[in-house]
Amino acid sequence: MTQTEPQPPTPRERREATGQKGLSDKVDAAGWGLFFIWVGAAILADVGWGWGLAGVAAVILGEAALRWRLGLKVGGFWIAVGAVFLLGALWELFEVPWPLAPVLIILCGFAILWGALAGRHVMRK
Repeated sequence: MTQTEPQPPTPRERREATGQKGLSDKVDAAGWGLFFIWVGAAILADVGWGWGLAGVAAVILGEAALRWRLGLKVGGFWIAVGAVFLLGALWELFEVPWPLAPVLIILCGFAILWGALAGRHVMRK
């Protein structure tokens, strides 16, 4: 019978072994809790779309910053979502006369084009 060499632990196994999984779950739960508290408070206080979106952006980006500070995995998707909410908030607060959706679509196009020209393939088949 041949003996195989033990495989190194996966990143998930390392996080679980060091207790980071539990910490990550707590940060997630705190973020969701703050999200619902903010949305409820913003509706009750009738702060308007601009400030409502700014608060959501603050919760999302704040959680990402906390995750980074604690050495936890930070999802690029959530940073992008937070940035979009922040952009929407600024759009509303500064009363920009152009519609936001076409500008976001154009920015996405530039991001994909930039990735293609830089050699990083953003779109997968």
